[in-house]
Amino acid sequence: MRFPALSKFHRLPRFFAYFGAYRRAAVVGGARVPKLRDARAMVEDATPRTGFDAQYIYHCGWTARELARRPPERHVDFSSALWFVSIASAICHIDHYDYRPPALEMPNVGVGACDLQRLPFEDKSLASISCMHVVEHIGLGRYGDALDPLGDRKAMQELSRVLAPGGTLLFATPVGKPRTVFNAHRIYAYEEITAAFPELQVESFALVTDGKHGSKLIFDADPALVSEQKYGCGCWVFRRSD
Repeated sequence: MRFPALSKFHRLPRFFAYFGAYRRAAVVGGARVPKLRDARAMVEDATPRTGFDAQYIYHCGWTARELARRPPERHVDFSSALWFVSIASAICHIDHYDYRPPALEMPNVGVGACDLQRLPFEDKSLASISCMHVVEHIGLGRYGDALDPLGDRKAMQELSRVLAPGGTLLFATPVGKPRTVFNAHRIYAYEEITAAFPELQVESFALVTDGKHGSKLIFDADPALVSEQKYGCGCWVFRRSD
């Protein structure tokens, strides 16, 4: 039998009561009778509502909608969540590059390795790119990368460098009170991010709020709301002029 974490042990009496009741019902009904050695105590899921990670569900949903609004022939993604890549590949072909390339095999998806601080692309060569919930990690050593306090800034400079005239960058990162949570991530002010892309224009901005008043996705959000967050998620559409 597989037990839950120690913090969930108080829920085990309910599990054993259910296990016994199910076994008795299985015997009566002629169904397969479970054995205790095969049991896995899933005591965390009996909740009134299905929980989810609001930042990842909302920012991936936002990005897929932006991509569907103007589907390119080819989209290049840098290290974003794989469930976004796999689902959004139904919209267009996506080449996904990561510092730790995944063994992902999906139709309409290409996979490659790259370092966001040194992208293997020519200046102004990519018309449609995305990089969501990524740059805040770069240079903190979390994923085996080298320590670099300016790693995030270098990555944002590279994203700007490779974006083609008329091209679109879909970008997301934690926002709120600026700080570095070593070695997990960084959190930025709205102005820090826009200042990091001086050659690009903000076409639109969305915000995933941090849950203080209920996590939600706000399209066309007021940038002033960022200062009210402790750990929200900002979602930008950046564009390079033609």
